Amino acid sequence: MFEIIIQTDDFIIINKPHGVSVHKDTEAQGLTTLVAQQLNLSQVWLVHRLDKVTSGLLILARNEKAAATLSGLFAQHKIQKTYLALSAFKPKKKQGLIIGDMEKARRGAWKLLKSKENPAITRFYSVSCEPHLRLFILKPQTGKTHQLRVAMKSLGSPILGDELYGGNQENIDRTYLHAYRLAFEYNGKCYDVCLPPQKMEKCGEFFEKLSVQQQISQINSENA
Repeated sequence: MFEIIIQTDDFIIINKPHGVSVHKDTEAQGLTTLVAQQLNLSQVWLVHRLDKVTSGLLILARNEKAAATLSGLFAQHKIQKTYLALSAFKPKKKQGLIIGDMEKARRGAWKLLKSKENPAITRFYSVSCEPHLRLFILKPQTGKTHQLRVAMKSLGSPILGDELYGGNQENIDRTYLHAYRLAFEYNGKCYDVCLPPQKMEKCGEFFEKLSVQQQISQINSENA
C-alpha cells in the first residue's frame, strides 16, 4: 500500500518508497497499476518520474486531461521541486548553481559537461550536520535524467549510498535522495506539499540521525 499524501478529483500525490521503480521493469505489475488498484481506479497516469533509488513525493494524474495539464506544467518548469540529499564529502562550494550539458557515459550513468547548449541547471545549498555528513537542499530548474545525482558528483559530493555515481558504498542501506517538496498552481489553486524523509519506511538510518533531523526541522519551519 502506498501512502497517499494528497488526493483530488484530478490527481494524487503519493509517497514513493526508495527501491520502487516508476516503470514496470521486471515486476509483474508496475507502480501505476498498483496505485490504480489501491484506489479502485481503472488507470492513473505518470506525469513525471523519480529514479528507482529516490524516495518521496510523486504526482499521478487520475484522468487524461489532468495528465496533459500536469505534464505541461512540468515541461514549462511551473512545478517547483525540492530534494534533500546527504553526502559524506564536503563540496567544492557550499551553495550556488550547477550548470552544464549532460552526456551518456558508461554503465547507464551520465556525466556533466562544461558546455551549456541545453544544460541541466540545479540550484543548491548545503549545511553541515556532523563530521563527514552534510545535508544538501537541491532545487532542479530542469528535469534531466539523473540530474541531481550527476550534479552532486560534479561537486565532489556524491550522494550517500549512490553506487552508480559514488562507488564503494554497498554497505549503505539506501541512496540518500528524497523528493521533499512540490509547489505549484493547478486550476487556480495553489499546492505546497512537504514530506520529510523521516516519514518514510524504517530503512534510512542516516536520515534519522539527530543532527540531520535538526537541520530538516529547520527547513520545515522555514517552509511553514
